[in-house]
Amino acid sequence: MMTSNAGLTPASPIVSVKPVVLAAPGRGVDLRVKVSAPVSGGALPAVVLSHGHGSSLEGYGPLADFWAAHGFVVIQPTHLDSRTVGLSPDDPRTARLWRYRVEDLKRILDQLDLLEAAVPGLAGRVDRDRLAVAGHSFGGQSAGVLLGLRVLEPAREVLSDSRVLGPVGEDLSDSRVKAGVLIATAGKGGADLTPYAAEHFPFMNPDFTHLTAPALVVAGDKDDLPLTHRGPEWTTDPYHLSPGDKSLLTVFGGEHSLGGIAGYEVRETTDEDPDRVALIQHTTWAYLRHALGIESASWSAVRKELSATSNPRGMIESKQG
Repeated sequence: MMTSNAGLTPASPIVSVKPVVLAAPGRGVDLRVKVSAPVSGGALPAVVLSHGHGSSLEGYGPLADFWAAHGFVVIQPTHLDSRTVGLSPDDPRTARLWRYRVEDLKRILDQLDLLEAAVPGLAGRVDRDRLAVAGHSFGGQSAGVLLGLRVLEPAREVLSDSRVLGPVGEDLSDSRVKAGVLIATAGKGGADLTPYAAEHFPFMNPDFTHLTAPALVVAGDKDDLPLTHRGPEWTTDPYHLSPGDKSLLTVFGGEHSLGGIAGYEVRETTDEDPDRVALIQHTTWAYLRHALGIESASWSAVRKELSATSNPRGMIESKQG
């Protein structure tokens, strides 16, 4: 548990509205969204939270509720891979799930007026210059794309001299997003993937060289996924392989659900630990306030506490440029 609560005011009452339905032509089903916000306060920063594979707008209460109770508007889409949608594996949309996810996030940014209006008393209280994205697992890749991450797809063009252009990674970043939090996010693809992952998840081939926007990467040192040969350090790639200002929170003992961030009492949690969840709640909140230019004292206090080699919960490292 964090011992320092610098800048952390008492939790405020929040209001949540769900589902807010955004028309999504060509998607097959409209986009269902949950919006949570503190009941008072103005100039509120906002974070769009992308869920992991199979989850929905109902997930990630431990993060969404905490952020909202401490001054953020939190917007949660239900992506097409959600179990609540029930997409068949042979559905033609399946091959493009990662792109539909990115389109979902951009659709939310495009329709912030509608989302504000759907929550009683929220209209006019969102600071459009302080927008962030966050995501866990598959959602981390989705959020990362808006920050500059590119997904390498198979070569699509053969030149006249028979040379084949290499993998193409389209730039789908969004300048409206100023910072992000990437939690338990996949690392490099290619030879780093297991044969099963390479066959079933062709989109899991990210290029981090253009991920220039500020971001906090959160990785568990026990997150040993069956998708890669490399073990838990694979999920630190978004930090080590990207340029620009980045920080890495390594959560000691953290597996893929990092103590239970994916939801209250969810069965996917294999390492249930309320203190671990509290660490991530406070650290991500402090980072977002720092990265969005609200205040940096809380982040400085967290960094100081987690830079101590004796801290049993986790460690933070940072880089610039």
